[in-house]
Amino acid sequence: MPKLWNETIEAHRHSVREAILESTWSLVTERGLMSVTMTQIAEKAGIGRATLYKYFPDVEAILTAHHERHVASHLEHLAALRDQPGDGVARLKAVLEHYALICYDRQRHGTEELSALLHRGEQVAHAQQQLVDLFRDLLTDAAAAGQLRDDVAPAELASYCLHALTAAGSLPSEAAVRRLVAVTLTGLRPAH
Repeated sequence: MPKLWNETIEAHRHSVREAILESTWSLVTERGLMSVTMTQIAEKAGIGRATLYKYFPDVEAILTAHHERHVASHLEHLAALRDQPGDGVARLKAVLEHYALICYDRQRHGTEELSALLHRGEQVAHAQQQLVDLFRDLLTDAAAAGQLRDDVAPAELASYCLHALTAAGSLPSEAAVRRLVAVTLTGLRPAH
């Protein structure tokens, strides 16, 4: 097949997949997880049910794919913040703040039922490890430059940061989230 044809087909498949993911998420947030059917998803996405089943076997598979895409986007953004030029502590603060805001937003947009469905499995464990590695690398660089404490292993400090910032999900405002980030950063400063 000609290259243009393959690119066109691939672009079409991508747009259909995106429409399915977005339509499903919209329906689930509007109606609840247990109220959404494959027929409703197909109608909202503007495709036939047979086409929908060529892409996904059920609603859970669609939501899992949506979640994986969402997590990958967050990880890419955090990595971009980590990799920007500048002072190690400033980059660390940017990553900590963005992660804390992710935790804050997550609590406002999900139900327990949806969280239980999406926050399990190997993909979530892999994403969690990527987060730990990202934080560890930043902490290692800043500690080597004398900007952060070096009496605790960077992997342990990464775990501290992730667990501390998870508390952002229960905070009442973004200002409170930023205060939590400041407290977390204070815990990372070198002991005098």
